[in-house]
Amino acid sequence: MTRYDVSMAAPVYQELDVSRHRSKGPSAWHSATELPRVLLEMSTLASIWPLLGTAPRGDGHSVLVLPGFTAGDESTVVLRRFLSRLGYNALPWELGQNTGSYDIQEQLVRRFYKLTKSVEGKISLVGQSLGGVYARELANQFGPSVRQIITLGSPFSSTGPETTNALVGRLFRYMSGMDHDQMRDQMLRFPKRPPPVPCTAIYSKSDGVVHWSACLEFPGDQAENIEIIGSHSGMALNPAVFHVLADRLAQAEGSWRPFQRDKGWRCLVYPAPEQKAADAAGCPANQTREHPCAN
Repeated sequence: MTRYDVSMAAPVYQELDVSRHRSKGPSAWHSATELPRVLLEMSTLASIWPLLGTAPRGDGHSVLVLPGFTAGDESTVVLRRFLSRLGYNALPWELGQNTGSYDIQEQLVRRFYKLTKSVEGKISLVGQSLGGVYARELANQFGPSVRQIITLGSPFSSTGPETTNALVGRLFRYMSGMDHDQMRDQMLRFPKRPPPVPCTAIYSKSDGVVHWSACLEFPGDQAENIEIIGSHSGMALNPAVFHVLADRLAQAEGSWRPFQRDKGWRCLVYPAPEQKAADAAGCPANQTREHPCAN
């Protein structure tokens, strides 16, 4: 497989006023409290774990879980164990540490292609942070093989590195081998509109790694945003996230419906979500963008 041609993002610059649509990074307070909140989410999950056993059971279809930047399969062990407990074929990504490099992206495409040939039925994708950005790319390339996508704090609507915590941005440049302009090109290359499959974007306004507005999905017949209260790094350990995953994945194929936030106790746990304006990232409502990786 050839490397993505980021030069194909050039036309986007002509359509997008970057200075107008650039998001701020996360607040310093939210960034400083990331670790304590992750520990809180871990302890809360441990206490609620028995109750999560009442979540709707799955139909056994395969779910590929993609870790965030700097993380590997060890970061999604608990989440995958939960999905396996519900009856899903929860799959690790098996690519080691997610460095964000072009090479790791190419390896993921090859990994997913092999999965489409070895597992039965369509595959659901759950991606944390950068893993969710990659999940959308896979859906754009392998749409007929993807059942649905659920992203956890994934900045797929970002227009540049400024939406990320400065320290994380510097670490990304170091580990991925990209400079500032290449990072921006990469973010602009990713299509902002939902892939042609059901999409659920989970986000937190107290995200301490990326600005929450960069994690919002555009509204659509098969696209939704669900706000949770929690940290960025702890989303794969957050009980509220686990409940959403169980609810979304349990839907029968072809019968996707939006999450019913007003059902029962949910309105006490899940804030009313923001709706992504159609032009929030410089994409008019009637504009369609060709996938830059399409052959």
